[in-house]
This record gives sequence, C-alpha cells and structure tokens, in this order.
Amino acid sequence: MSSVLDFVKPGVVTGADLMKVLQHAKDNKYAIPAVNCTTSSTVNAVLEAARDSNAPIMIQFSNGGGQFFGGKGLRNQSQWASIAGSVAGAYYVRAMAKHYGVVCILHSDHCAKKLLPWFYGMLAADEEYFAKHGEPLFSSHMLDLSEEKLEENIKICVAYAKRMAKINCLLEMELGITGGEEDGVDNTHVDNKKMYSQPEEVWAVYKALSAVTHMFTIAAAFGNVHGVYKPGNVKLAPEILGNSQKYAEGQLKNGVTKPIFFVFHGGSGSEKHHIATAIDNGVVKMNIDTDTQWAYWDGIRVFEAKNRGYLQGQIGNPKGEDKPNKKFYDPRVWLREGEKTMKKRTQEAFADLRTVGRASPRAKL
Repeated sequence: MSSVLDFVKPGVVTGADLMKVLQHAKDNKYAIPAVNCTTSSTVNAVLEAARDSNAPIMIQFSNGGGQFFGGKGLRNQSQWASIAGSVAGAYYVRAMAKHYGVVCILHSDHCAKKLLPWFYGMLAADEEYFAKHGEPLFSSHMLDLSEEKLEENIKICVAYAKRMAKINCLLEMELGITGGEEDGVDNTHVDNKKMYSQPEEVWAVYKALSAVTHMFTIAAAFGNVHGVYKPGNVKLAPEILGNSQKYAEGQLKNGVTKPIFFVFHGGSGSEKHHIATAIDNGVVKMNIDTDTQWAYWDGIRVFEAKNRGYLQGQIGNPKGEDKPNKKFYDPRVWLREGEKTMKKRTQEAFADLRTVGRASPRAKL
C-alpha cells in the first residue's frame, strides 16, 4: 500500500501537495473524511483519530462552527465572529497537526450566498498568509450556491476560482441541493428533483472551472441528506457520479478516466454499499458531522450516567457527605470522554472510506 507520506510531509497540505493527496485518493479508491469541528477539543479528537489510524484527514469549519470556535459571546455583525473564529481555528489546526504527525487538509464548509462576507474574510486571511508564507492559510473553501440558478452558480464560482488560483487555494462548489438541515440551513422541503444532478450540469461546471484552474472539486447531488435517518428513507443514487464521469470522458476525449474530483455531502448515516459505490465513481472526500456530534455527546452522556452521584455538588457523593468531587466535574475529565468516543467514530469513518493506513510511515508499510 502506497502512502501519502511518500510525497508530502505531515501537517496542513495546500496547493500542489493537496492535489497530489486527492489524486492519490482517487487512484487508490479511498476517500478522506471531512469532519466538522467546533472547538479545540473536537479538533484534537479528530487529529488523534487520524494519527492512530495512519490516515490523512480533512478538518473543516462551518459558518456556525467557526463562530462557536471564536466564542458565542462575540457579536457576529457582518460575520465578524465567524471570520475570526474560523481563522483562529485554522491557525490552531496548523499549530497542532504537525505535532500529531498527521497529513491534514484544512477546509471551510457550506457558504451560501447570504454568507459571502464570511468567505471574503477567510480569503483575505488566506491572501495575507500567502504573502508571508507562499501558501494560503486554508487548503480549500466551499461555495454553496446550489439554491441559485445554475448559470449564476457557475458565474460566481468562476469569479472566486480566479482569485483563489492566485494563491493556490482549492474551490469546492456544490451542484444540486443536499437535503435535510444543517447549521441553520433548512432544505427539508426542497424539490426532490434538485437533489439529483444531471451529467450535463456536472460537465457545465467542470468545463467552466477547468478553464480557470485545476484546483476544484464538485459536490454533485445524488440524493444526499444532512443528518441521520432510518435506513432506506434516503434514496442515494451514487451511480449519477459514474454517469457524469463517463459523460466528461466523452467530452474530453483525452484518455483520462474519471477526470472529476467529487465530494460526498451528508455522509452521516449513509449505508456502506452506497459509500463504496461513490468512492469507486471518483469521490475523494466525504463530510461527516451529525454522527461525530452524537459520538462526542455520547461519551459525556455515558460518563454522567455512570457517575451521577459524584456530579451533584462539589462536596458529597456515595462514598461520604464530606467527599470532594473535583476529579469528576473537572472539564478535562468529562470532555476527554467525549473526545474518546468522537475519535472512535472518526476511526470508523476511516474504515468505511478505505483510508486506514494511507498515511503510514514507510517503516510500517
């Protein structure tokens, strides 16, 4: 098994190194989990999971997640708190990923048209970082203009792709709509037809963006839904991605197979055979949020239930009325339980996506 550490160093990867990692994923038919993080604690859990699974990882901040990282006590006028928190989170990931020895892609999640000021702020931070270090602060950003008309979606994405190409930053664009609800965006009542992209639409996006840059991915819709639902209730059709690849091959006629880098949104709760089909059709990244949110809480929930008698006051527990409880209510204790269960769920994602061992040191190959 070849390893991404054969051609990149641990830490945050950008530019040409980022594209090498994504190409390695597509060539070797695995995908990289993209986990939404909201605190340094959740970042640590994900980095620990990647380290112990010898796997590359993508850490991403949503608009609301970035705001929370910065602190809900900050005003978010003109997206100030979301910008500040996302940028602070990016610096934190950069500081720690190398210490964990992890190959990490640093990304921002869904940005609808109304949230473009947040996007502006992060890009400004990228450009400032690029001027000093020769690479952007973030590896990539996502524009989600799927609720706009296709022509406008493409037009705006092309404009940003031109700006991002100057600093070697990758653009992820969304085509079609991911159902369900996440981070305050409610698509539970969306027209079902919009949840399934057509090959001609995917090609239109590919053609327009490839004229500007090779650094882009497409989140085409194939019935994806945010959140977790009863198996069978969500009708995924990852075959759409394969059809789109074949359509693009027919248009390009250059001998390149599966030219498109696809991403899979709404990965939580997805059935494993659908995940496998999506990867076989060129998916190199899958988002996971709802499942890791639950996993983090579940560790804390179990700890609280087990130790409830020690968590009702600073003094007094089942062992005596004068016994102290600091060892139980110390945040470092119960937050760690959440980290451990979030780590476990992230490692499950690595297994589902065939990512385990893809960042193994040479000595372990």
